Amino acid sequence: MISKEIASSSGKAIYIIPEDSDDLFTLRRIIKTGDIVVSDTTRVIKFEKEYSRPDRERVKIRVSVKVEKIGLDESIDRLRIAGTIMESNNSLVPKGTYHSVIVQIGNNIVVDKGKRWEDLDLKLLRSDVAGSFIIVAIDTKEAGIAKITGTHLEIIPNIYSGQSGKYYTHAAKNNPNIEVFFEEVYHSLHNILHEDGNYRLIVFGPGETKRRFYNFIMDKKSTFKNILTVIDGVDVAGEDGIMVFLRSPSLKEVMGSSKISIVSNILDTIMLQVNRGEEKYVMGFAEVSAAIKMKSVDSLVFSDSIFKDLKEEEIINLLNIAETYGANVYAVDSSTDIGLRVSALGGIIALLRYQIR
Repeated sequence: MISKEIASSSGKAIYIIPEDSDDLFTLRRIIKTGDIVVSDTTRVIKFEKEYSRPDRERVKIRVSVKVEKIGLDESIDRLRIAGTIMESNNSLVPKGTYHSVIVQIGNNIVVDKGKRWEDLDLKLLRSDVAGSFIIVAIDTKEAGIAKITGTHLEIIPNIYSGQSGKYYTHAAKNNPNIEVFFEEVYHSLHNILHEDGNYRLIVFGPGETKRRFYNFIMDKKSTFKNILTVIDGVDVAGEDGIMVFLRSPSLKEVMGSSKISIVSNILDTIMLQVNRGEEKYVMGFAEVSAAIKMKSVDSLVFSDSIFKDLKEEEIINLLNIAETYGANVYAVDSSTDIGLRVSALGGIIALLRYQIR
């Protein structure tokens, strides 16, 4: 999440850009009834005409809304904020009218709480864990590309070289078409990097193709130079290779400080405790809630599936209490195997500081 404090006549306002689904969860926990949210949005304007039906036109506006209601939309990648318009840059949208603002990944908003900023709010804004990556699983036939932001995975459709038959190193070296293939993969990567230059690039795959691709990028004198890593041990290319990498030990080796690696470690620790018969963990909303009240939770992971069965406000309050008591809270979604595993375990799990049963 990108955040920066800006000047405000009321006390303190913060400019925020959510970069992944986790950030939208965080915003849902930060923004409360009575806060002022400034955002670009659209609104349908009705123009009355004599002797005819009124015309409708959707116009772009910038409004300042006093929050009366906030919630995750049907899609977890959308946050809906509704309230009364306090200020508007369009005279056709008057103050005092009701309006809903949709916040999505990449949108920018300003949250103004005046003097009502709590320590937890500021902690949540600062608690971004490093972890934005582009991963490439490549061989002579195909390349799979994916973006990992926080714990969210976005896979780009495979790129194919058009080559067929078994893989032979000498054939790859003598095939001039491989340069055309590399150029196409590089172009896709360059487009992603142009969107956000803070990604770290990880390349893997069978044979020596990954190193040839590495040299190809280095010869381009591209902006990938200082953020490129080539790893061994994952010998599958394409989308399948990406999924293998996310389950491999290599994930923790090269992405140790990322959210997805931290959550993977929590899950592995819980599974190890299950096998050993240890009980320094809890699963499911009821057990996790009881552990939080006892201030015993060290780390908590929840998935988007939990919102299907429980009231959103109840979950948000629980997460905020857990964070207040010193727990580390992580959100995951169903885009990765990790998110699916958390959903299968009741949608919410926690590692404990000490055994409570």
